[in-house]
Amino acid sequence: MPAVPRPSVLFVTDLAYEARGRRYCDEDIRLTARLRESFDLALCHPRDAAALLDGFDAVVVRNSGPVLHYQEAYDAFRARALELGSRVYNPLTGRGDMAGKQYLVDLSRAGYPVIPTVDRAADLGLLPEAEGYVVKPKRGADSVGLSFVATPEIGSGADGTLLVQPRIDFRYEVSFYYVDHDFQYALYAPDPERRWVLEPYGASEADLAFARSFVEWNTLDHGIQRVDACRTADGDLLLVELEDLNPYLSLDRVAAPVREAFAARLTQSLRDMLA
Repeated sequence: MPAVPRPSVLFVTDLAYEARGRRYCDEDIRLTARLRESFDLALCHPRDAAALLDGFDAVVVRNSGPVLHYQEAYDAFRARALELGSRVYNPLTGRGDMAGKQYLVDLSRAGYPVIPTVDRAADLGLLPEAEGYVVKPKRGADSVGLSFVATPEIGSGADGTLLVQPRIDFRYEVSFYYVDHDFQYALYAPDPERRWVLEPYGASEADLAFARSFVEWNTLDHGIQRVDACRTADGDLLLVELEDLNPYLSLDRVAAPVREAFAARLTQSLRDMLA
Protein backbone atom coordinates (compact mmCIF):
# COMPACT_ATOMS: atom_id res chain seq x y z
CA MET A 1 0.00 0.00 0.00
CA PRO A 2 1.59 3.33 -1.04
CA ALA A 3 2.58 5.68 1.76
CA VAL A 4 0.40 8.72 2.33
CA PRO A 5 2.39 11.80 1.27
CA ARG A 6 3.28 14.16 4.09
CA PRO A 7 2.43 17.87 3.86
CA SER A 8 5.25 19.97 2.39
CA VAL A 9 6.42 23.15 4.13
CA LEU A 10 8.60 25.98 2.82
CA PHE A 11 10.40 27.46 5.82
CA VAL A 12 11.50 31.04 5.15
CA THR A 13 14.57 32.11 7.13
CA ASP A 14 17.80 34.05 6.78
CA LEU A 15 20.41 31.84 8.41
CA ALA A 16 23.11 34.46 7.85
CA TYR A 17 21.26 37.30 9.59
CA GLU A 18 23.22 38.73 12.51
CA ALA A 19 21.34 40.15 15.48
CA ARG A 20 22.72 41.64 18.65
CA GLY A 21 22.75 39.11 21.45
CA ARG A 22 20.87 36.44 19.49
CA ARG A 23 21.69 33.66 17.05
CA TYR A 24 18.66 33.40 14.80
CA CYS A 25 20.19 30.61 12.75
CA ASP A 26 20.55 28.24 15.73
CA GLU A 27 16.89 28.63 16.62
CA ASP A 28 15.66 27.86 13.12
CA ILE A 29 18.07 24.96 12.57
CA ARG A 30 16.80 23.26 15.73
CA LEU A 31 13.15 24.05 15.07
CA THR A 32 13.24 22.75 11.50
CA ALA A 33 14.93 19.56 12.70
CA ARG A 34 11.90 18.99 14.92
CA LEU A 35 9.35 19.92 12.24
CA ARG A 36 10.92 17.47 9.77
CA GLU A 37 9.50 14.67 11.90
CA SER A 38 6.03 15.62 10.63
CA PHE A 39 6.53 17.51 7.34
CA ASP A 40 8.57 17.40 4.15
CA LEU A 41 10.47 20.62 4.69
CA ALA A 42 12.77 22.93 2.74
CA LEU A 43 14.46 26.17 3.80
CA CYS A 44 14.79 29.28 1.68
CA HIS A 45 15.95 32.89 2.02
CA PRO A 46 13.17 35.52 2.11
CA ARG A 47 14.36 36.90 -1.23
CA ASP A 48 13.59 33.53 -2.85
CA ALA A 49 10.21 32.86 -1.26
CA ALA A 50 7.97 34.36 -3.97
CA ALA A 51 9.47 32.14 -6.67
CA LEU A 52 9.20 28.94 -4.61
CA LEU A 53 6.02 29.13 -2.57
CA ASP A 54 3.64 27.56 -5.13
CA GLY A 55 5.46 24.22 -4.79
CA PHE A 56 4.48 23.70 -1.14
CA ASP A 57 1.37 23.06 0.90
CA ALA A 58 2.29 25.75 3.42
CA VAL A 59 4.83 28.52 3.92
CA VAL A 60 6.22 29.27 7.38
CA VAL A 61 7.87 32.68 7.82
CA ARG A 62 10.31 32.54 10.70
CA ASN A 63 13.58 34.36 11.47
CA SER A 64 13.79 36.21 8.18
CA GLY A 65 15.13 39.51 9.57
CA PRO A 66 13.70 43.04 9.26
CA VAL A 67 11.57 43.45 6.12
CA LEU A 68 13.26 46.83 5.55
CA HIS A 69 16.31 44.92 4.31
CA TYR A 70 14.34 43.25 1.49
CA GLN A 71 11.12 45.27 1.18
CA GLU A 72 10.68 44.73 -2.59
CA ALA A 73 11.11 40.96 -2.25
CA TYR A 74 8.71 40.83 0.69
CA ASP A 75 6.06 42.81 -1.20
CA ALA A 76 6.45 40.40 -4.12
CA PHE A 77 6.07 37.44 -1.76
CA ARG A 78 2.88 38.83 -0.25
CA ALA A 79 1.41 39.61 -3.67
CA ARG A 80 2.25 36.16 -5.00
CA ALA A 81 0.92 34.39 -1.90
CA LEU A 82 -2.36 36.28 -2.11
CA GLU A 83 -2.61 35.57 -5.84
CA LEU A 84 -2.13 31.83 -5.28
CA GLY A 85 -4.17 31.64 -2.10
CA SER A 86 -1.15 30.14 -0.34
CA ARG A 87 -1.39 29.02 3.26
CA VAL A 88 1.08 31.30 4.98
CA TYR A 89 2.08 30.97 8.63
CA ASN A 90 1.63 33.47 10.12
CA PRO A 91 -1.39 34.39 7.95
CA LEU A 92 -0.92 37.68 6.13
CA THR A 93 -3.84 39.31 7.96
CA GLY A 94 -1.84 40.21 11.10
CA ARG A 95 -2.60 43.65 12.55
CA GLY A 96 0.61 43.96 14.59
CA ASP A 97 4.17 44.47 13.34
CA MET A 98 3.31 42.57 10.17
CA ALA A 99 1.37 45.63 9.03
CA GLY A 100 3.89 48.17 10.33
CA LYS A 101 3.56 50.01 13.62
CA GLN A 102 0.36 51.95 13.01
CA TYR A 103 -1.27 49.65 15.55
CA LEU A 104 0.65 51.40 18.35
CA VAL A 105 -0.98 54.69 17.39
CA ASP A 106 -4.40 53.06 17.05
CA LEU A 107 -4.19 51.19 20.37
CA SER A 108 -2.93 54.31 22.13
CA ARG A 109 -5.88 56.32 20.83
CA ALA A 110 -8.27 53.53 21.87
CA GLY A 111 -7.02 53.60 25.46
CA TYR A 112 -5.23 50.25 25.54
CA PRO A 113 -2.31 49.89 27.99
CA VAL A 114 0.44 50.74 25.52
CA ILE A 115 3.31 53.21 25.58
CA PRO A 116 1.68 56.50 24.47
CA THR A 117 2.34 56.85 20.74
CA VAL A 118 1.59 59.50 18.09
CA ASP A 119 2.58 59.81 14.45
CA ARG A 120 1.61 63.39 13.60
CA ALA A 121 3.00 66.76 14.65
CA ALA A 122 -0.49 67.98 15.56
CA ASP A 123 -0.79 65.18 18.15
CA LEU A 124 2.53 65.71 19.95
CA GLY A 125 0.70 67.55 22.71
CA LEU A 126 -1.10 64.31 23.58
CA LEU A 127 2.14 62.79 24.86
CA PRO A 128 2.86 63.00 28.59
CA GLU A 129 5.80 65.03 29.79
CA ALA A 130 8.98 62.98 30.01
CA GLU A 131 12.73 63.38 30.44
CA GLY A 132 13.19 62.31 26.85
CA TYR A 133 11.44 60.86 23.81
CA VAL A 134 11.95 58.11 21.26
CA VAL A 135 11.49 58.71 17.53
CA LYS A 136 11.47 55.75 15.15
CA PRO A 137 10.24 54.85 11.65
CA LYS A 138 6.76 53.37 11.48
CA ARG A 139 8.13 50.63 9.21
CA GLY A 140 11.21 50.06 11.36
CA ALA A 141 12.48 46.96 13.15
CA ASP A 142 15.44 45.93 15.31
CA SER A 143 15.99 49.59 16.31
CA VAL A 144 16.71 50.59 12.69
CA GLY A 145 16.42 54.39 12.44
CA LEU A 146 15.64 54.85 16.15
CA SER A 147 16.79 58.05 17.84
CA PHE A 148 16.43 59.72 21.24
CA VAL A 149 15.48 63.39 21.56
CA ALA A 150 14.95 65.84 24.42
CA THR A 151 11.71 67.28 23.04
CA PRO A 152 9.14 65.50 20.86
CA GLU A 153 9.18 66.53 17.22
CA ILE A 154 8.14 65.38 13.78
CA GLY A 155 9.74 67.25 10.93
CA SER A 156 7.92 68.89 8.04
CA GLY A 157 6.60 66.29 5.60
CA ALA A 158 7.20 63.37 8.02
CA ASP A 159 3.64 63.11 9.34
CA GLY A 160 2.47 59.51 9.30
CA THR A 161 5.96 58.04 8.75
CA LEU A 162 7.45 58.38 12.24
CA LEU A 163 6.37 57.32 15.71
CA VAL A 164 7.09 59.42 18.80
CA GLN A 165 6.89 58.00 22.32
CA PRO A 166 8.00 59.15 25.76
CA ARG A 167 10.95 57.33 27.26
CA ILE A 168 9.51 55.10 29.96
CA ASP A 169 11.12 54.52 33.34
CA PHE A 170 10.63 50.76 33.60
CA ARG A 171 11.81 47.99 35.89
CA TYR A 172 12.19 45.32 33.22
CA GLU A 173 10.90 44.09 29.87
CA VAL A 174 8.91 40.88 29.56
CA SER A 175 7.71 38.85 26.58
CA PHE A 176 4.78 36.46 26.35
CA TYR A 177 4.87 33.80 23.63
CA TYR A 178 1.74 32.34 22.03
CA VAL A 179 0.88 29.71 19.42
CA ASP A 180 -2.58 30.47 18.04
CA HIS A 181 -4.29 31.80 21.19
CA ASP A 182 -2.52 29.43 23.57
CA PHE A 183 0.10 30.79 25.97
CA GLN A 184 3.38 28.86 25.84
CA TYR A 185 5.91 30.60 28.10
CA ALA A 186 7.19 33.99 29.23
CA LEU A 187 10.70 35.42 29.49
CA TYR A 188 11.99 38.65 30.97
CA ALA A 189 15.15 40.75 31.07
CA PRO A 190 15.87 41.61 34.74
CA ASP A 191 18.52 44.14 33.66
CA PRO A 192 16.98 46.89 31.46
CA GLU A 193 20.41 47.49 29.89
CA ARG A 194 20.65 43.87 28.66
CA ARG A 195 17.45 43.32 26.68
CA TRP A 196 18.32 39.87 25.35
CA VAL A 197 19.74 38.34 28.53
CA LEU A 198 16.47 36.61 29.31
CA GLU A 199 15.27 34.41 32.12
CA PRO A 200 12.05 32.41 32.60
CA TYR A 201 9.24 34.54 33.99
CA GLY A 202 6.38 33.30 36.14
CA ALA A 203 3.42 35.09 34.61
CA SER A 204 0.50 35.94 36.90
CA GLU A 205 -3.15 35.72 35.87
CA ALA A 206 -3.17 39.52 35.52
CA ASP A 207 -0.09 39.37 33.28
CA LEU A 208 -1.72 36.75 31.05
CA ALA A 209 -4.95 38.71 30.85
CA PHE A 210 -2.90 41.71 29.69
CA ALA A 211 -1.07 39.70 27.00
CA ARG A 212 -4.18 37.81 25.90
CA SER A 213 -6.06 41.05 25.23
CA PHE A 214 -3.60 41.91 22.46
CA VAL A 215 -3.54 38.40 21.01
CA GLU A 216 -7.34 38.48 20.81
CA TRP A 217 -7.28 41.98 19.32
CA ASN A 218 -5.06 40.68 16.53
CA THR A 219 -7.68 38.07 15.47
CA LEU A 220 -5.19 35.62 13.88
CA ASP A 221 -6.65 32.10 13.66
CA HIS A 222 -3.20 30.51 13.49
CA GLY A 223 0.31 31.71 14.15
CA ILE A 224 3.09 32.58 16.55
CA GLN A 225 2.84 35.87 18.42
CA ARG A 226 5.14 37.55 20.92
CA VAL A 227 3.68 40.23 23.16
CA ASP A 228 6.50 42.52 24.36
CA ALA A 229 5.79 44.69 27.39
CA CYS A 230 7.56 46.73 30.04
CA ARG A 231 6.86 46.86 33.76
CA THR A 232 6.72 50.51 34.75
CA ALA A 233 8.07 51.97 37.97
CA ASP A 234 4.43 52.07 39.17
CA GLY A 235 4.05 48.32 38.56
CA ASP A 236 1.85 48.49 35.46
CA LEU A 237 2.46 46.63 32.20
CA LEU A 238 2.55 48.62 28.95
CA LEU A 239 2.72 47.12 25.48
CA VAL A 240 5.99 47.75 23.66
CA GLU A 241 5.37 45.69 20.51
CA LEU A 242 3.06 43.01 19.16
CA GLU A 243 5.32 40.80 17.05
CA ASP A 244 3.27 38.75 14.59
CA LEU A 245 5.46 38.51 11.48
CA ASN A 246 8.66 36.68 12.44
CA PRO A 247 9.18 37.00 16.20
CA TYR A 248 12.40 35.59 17.60
CA LEU A 249 11.45 32.97 20.18
CA SER A 250 14.52 32.75 22.45
CA LEU A 251 13.99 28.99 22.69
CA ASP A 252 17.54 28.61 23.96
CA ARG A 253 16.42 30.41 27.13
CA VAL A 254 13.75 27.90 28.14
CA ALA A 255 14.03 24.37 29.53
CA ALA A 256 14.01 21.37 27.19
CA PRO A 257 10.44 20.30 28.13
CA VAL A 258 9.19 23.81 27.31
CA ARG A 259 10.96 23.74 23.93
CA GLU A 260 9.44 20.35 23.17
CA ALA A 261 5.97 21.49 24.18
CA PHE A 262 6.33 24.55 21.95
CA ALA A 263 7.45 22.46 18.96
CA ALA A 264 4.57 20.03 19.50
CA ARG A 265 2.03 22.86 19.68
CA LEU A 266 3.47 24.50 16.56
CA THR A 267 3.27 21.19 14.71
CA GLN A 268 -0.37 20.80 15.69
CA SER A 269 -1.12 24.38 14.67
CA LEU A 270 0.36 23.78 11.21
CA ARG A 271 -1.64 20.55 10.85
CA ASP A 272 -4.81 22.40 11.83
CA MET A 273 -4.12 25.11 9.25
CA LEU A 274 -3.62 22.47 6.54
CA ALA A 275 -6.71 20.45 7.49
